[in-house]
Amino acid sequence: MDSALLDYELPLERIARFPAEKRDNSRLLVYDRTSDTIEHAHFADLPKYLKTPHNFFRNNASVLKGRIFAKKKTGGNVECLLLTPLDSGTKWTCMIKPAKRLQIGATFGVDGEFEATVLEKFDDGRAVIDFAIQGDGNVISMSEKIGVVPLPPYIARNQNSPDYDRDFDNARYETVYANPEKKVASAAPTAGLHFTPELIQTLKNSGHDFFDLTLHVGIGTFQPLKSDKVEDHIMHSEIYEIPTKTLSAMSDKSMPRLAVGTTSLRAMEDFTRKHQNGFSCDSPVFDDARLFVYPPQKILSADAMITNFHLPRSTLMCLVAVFLKPESLDGIEKLKEIYQVAIDNKYNFYSYGDAMLIL
Repeated sequence: MDSALLDYELPLERIARFPAEKRDNSRLLVYDRTSDTIEHAHFADLPKYLKTPHNFFRNNASVLKGRIFAKKKTGGNVECLLLTPLDSGTKWTCMIKPAKRLQIGATFGVDGEFEATVLEKFDDGRAVIDFAIQGDGNVISMSEKIGVVPLPPYIARNQNSPDYDRDFDNARYETVYANPEKKVASAAPTAGLHFTPELIQTLKNSGHDFFDLTLHVGIGTFQPLKSDKVEDHIMHSEIYEIPTKTLSAMSDKSMPRLAVGTTSLRAMEDFTRKHQNGFSCDSPVFDDARLFVYPPQKILSADAMITNFHLPRSTLMCLVAVFLKPESLDGIEKLKEIYQVAIDNKYNFYSYGDAMLIL
């Protein structure tokens, strides 16, 4: 399949730079696959579109405040983005800027907080960094204190500006159900940003239930398809954890399964495809997803999903297209048709944008 089929035109004013004032005031496009119909609503209206109780599966990963602005000893600026910890706890794989000017052995830091040394570099801008924390704590506690959430570039926020509202994005670029013990995400599972505690309780009161899993959202989630053919794309890898309670709910076919976002669906689908002959629910799962879902595949693990509106030429578009039209090559065109309706109706796109419910 030609990757260019995943291109579409999005007016700049449709890219959300800020979220809705209240999380569930964001808009909700409801697409029914059976009737091929679209309805327009708000996220708070979600309960009325779910006619029977559903099991919701959501990614409870917390966003690491991993973008850290530091200085070289010469005074030059350094931006360091924490990605994954290595065995020692002081060493992390990071993205660094300016990568070319920071050679192996170079140091940078923040006075009173840490000094870091470049130990190893890779061609894609990643590096292995050794952090020497000053005072009590570790790399994560340091980043929680001085770092910011790594907003994607299209939000166009100068996070190193003196007047940047760090607290606003640190709170809103996080789901209300994020587990603070799971600071493993380089990007928010954005479909979950629309939920409020009140809406969750309303859904529970109506018989719906919620089950957590953890996908360690990596920086690869921002990377577009670079190959001319969709099938040639090399998919990034992401760790996921599924507790026993969630496994039991995944195996329960008596209630429809609703995936909250592409990150939840990716973990569910990877696990389900690896265990099509059945699985035990006695032990939690810790595994690695390298799965790339694109037409004309079929989703096995979910019956409905909530998702945001995604970037052109993205692997996330491929995943949603498969959900729209299983075992068909027509899902991309259907998704672009829905996106055009959303654009015409002034929905907001991307991480801080509006949502879509697919039934």
